[in-house]
Amino acid sequence: MADLRELMTTLGLAEPQTLLQSGNVVFRSDATPGQLEVQLERAAAKRLGLQTDFFVRTAKEWRTIIDGNPFPKEAKADPSHVLAVVLKDEVDAATVAALQKTITGRELVRAKGRCLYVVYADGIGRSRLTSAVIEKRLGTRGTGRNWNTVLKLDDLVRT
Repeated sequence: MADLRELMTTLGLAEPQTLLQSGNVVFRSDATPGQLEVQLERAAAKRLGLQTDFFVRTAKEWRTIIDGNPFPKEAKADPSHVLAVVLKDEVDAATVAALQKTITGRELVRAKGRCLYVVYADGIGRSRLTSAVIEKRLGTRGTGRNWNTVLKLDDLVRT
């Protein structure tokens, strides 16, 4: 995480703050999220030897993800079993409905914009609804954070 913070600083991104050990970083920049994703992906490959996707959202977009959660009761009762999967691309309702139909467990999925919300009623570890399955069915890449982490990131954004 120290390397990631240093990379952010080197790229001129202001006040980088990391959360946990999962690659979550909050920072300030005037660049657009799309520009930043490309810049960060290239810099991580060149400077850290790391081939990875970056998913950048503005503070306003992050708040929209929180406010748009279609599973508020589940998030309040059991936040570790509710995920926000931030996606590279927006997905349509028909694609999400098709994903829901393939699920064999009690998982629930809904999407708004470039975010997929997932409830893992029986836990993530037991589920067959993996990130690889989600990405394949939706046709886009994504990265998931449980609702506790989503809210912690929101707290960092607000400070």
